[in-house]
Amino acid sequence: MDSQIKTVLITGSTDGLGKAVAERLANQGWKVLLHGRNPEKGESVLNELKESTGNNDIHYFNADLSSLSDVQQLADEILASQEKLDVLINNAGIGPRAPDSSRSLTDKGHELFFAVNYLAGYLLARELLPLLKQSSPARVINVASIAQEPINFDDVMMDNDYSDYRAYSQSKLAQIIHTNTLTAHHNGSGVTFNSLHPATLMSTNMVTKSTALPDSRATVDDGANALARLVISESLSGKSGCYFNEQNEEQADPQAYDPDAQQRLLEISEHLVNG
Repeated sequence: MDSQIKTVLITGSTDGLGKAVAERLANQGWKVLLHGRNPEKGESVLNELKESTGNNDIHYFNADLSSLSDVQQLADEILASQEKLDVLINNAGIGPRAPDSSRSLTDKGHELFFAVNYLAGYLLARELLPLLKQSSPARVINVASIAQEPINFDDVMMDNDYSDYRAYSQSKLAQIIHTNTLTAHHNGSGVTFNSLHPATLMSTNMVTKSTALPDSRATVDDGANALARLVISESLSGKSGCYFNEQNEEQADPQAYDPDAQQRLLEISEHLVNG
């Protein structure tokens, strides 16, 4: 194995932002670990990217991130097959569907947005941290959103006053809180943790197929520029615990910096993934 070749795992990389960044990194000679939940689509994208980039060091992993057992299996497969991991990008997610969408639950009874957008990335980062530390300097990037709403810790699963947009916004703030918790707990480990709002209403399936969101205002390339910068920029080496709005470092919702909120979310997350 060429130790100079960098390895990246990008969840949700069979279309949209994840696919765009996967192609950019493959073009730069990275080893790219793709993830999706449809094996046929995954195989098609895998072959497409190998052909378009001329890079054969691209690999596909299948997992439904609404299933914690699938997430655990994904982590296990990465750990068993990879000698190093330089960057983990938690990009996969679901967005608001329709204004009147009803609350959906996973097979474990977890609210769907919280499970897919946040809890899957929480478990994946927890399981892959030893490999990331072993590969340091390494980076974890959580693709969050400018849409952030404080988490109601008395009703994390949103039994009351449910809406897709509230569920989405709380799950995205959970990602940012988690980023800051990881930074505090693993300072000096050689792994950095940052969160990103890549671009507002990119022309992805999440936006174009939703009746709950306005029309797209940005391109996938806009988001890919911001995400790729967090992956490769030398100027960001060692920078951790930051929230970026596109290419600008900004402040997230105040709850993201509340130690009590960080601890409560950590305890809830551990309980849910271990339950």
